[in-house]
Amino acid sequence: MLISALCLFNFGFTKTKSTVQNYFSEKQFNSFFPRRNNFYSYTSFIKAVSSLSFIKIRIEKRGEWIYKITRTDKRTGQETVVRQDQDWNEAWAKTMPYRTFSIHYTDFCSSNDINVNKKELAAFFAHIAHETRNGINNKYNDGLMLNHELDTNVNYIAANVNYPAVNGKKYYGRGPIQLSYNSNYGFASDCIFGDKNILLKNPSLVNTDAITAFETAIYFWMTPQGTKPSCHDVITGKWEPTAAEIQKGYKAGFGMTINIVNGALECNKGTEMSAMKDRMGFYRYFLKKFDIKDSDYYCDCAKMQPFPV
Repeated sequence: MLISALCLFNFGFTKTKSTVQNYFSEKQFNSFFPRRNNFYSYTSFIKAVSSLSFIKIRIEKRGEWIYKITRTDKRTGQETVVRQDQDWNEAWAKTMPYRTFSIHYTDFCSSNDINVNKKELAAFFAHIAHETRNGINNKYNDGLMLNHELDTNVNYIAANVNYPAVNGKKYYGRGPIQLSYNSNYGFASDCIFGDKNILLKNPSLVNTDAITAFETAIYFWMTPQGTKPSCHDVITGKWEPTAAEIQKGYKAGFGMTINIVNGALECNKGTEMSAMKDRMGFYRYFLKKFDIKDSDYYCDCAKMQPFPV
């Protein structure tokens, strides 16, 4: 039986919730991923969860694509503007619809509902297992095997004013979520480290430092980008689709997280899309591991329109 206690840790003047390590032991983690690469250790995962729990991100948006990002380290209370797009203060930009929201990374698998936390862990593990698998279909024993994608000849570079690629660096998929493209490395680096250049200049940190690797996966899971909600908000029931999104087939549940992670390649392609089905299989596998059911989940994204790239 998995441990299900909740606890609060007091670290100086900062209170943070920490529940993840209470749901499974190191032995259980290893059994979840029996063929895992030793790079992906239980200790590194727990340290990544703990480290990010002290980070808060405030995102302000004008329209969908003009950002201002403020990062707060809860241990020191220091607030730093880590990104302000060059058009932020333009008169025309100020006429755009404005909204703001905050991301507390300590909320990762830390709601007051134990079953919600287990469901979120099952969904998170399903995605990182699929992204890093290297084995036989439908066995679900091959997750967390690859710490970078097999083809390292692809640069994954795209023009981006805020997060320009560094000459000579490649931004192919690395880590549990297979972080790809310079824009995603830069955004992740701003949120995790408060400095976009750390991962833009050293993308290999994601496949050589296991704590950083897990941090990028948690960052991606918790952080909405562009028109996408966060996987965290979707799987924990905090997100509801608008009328326009319902017309696109969007619905809360695991299938929506597939759309967020890799919808352009896997969604709106019918019920037999193999990669989508593999993620669904892993989700069911981990639901069983956590002794929980998701009877009313919307598991696939077979009829969902993908988000614009």
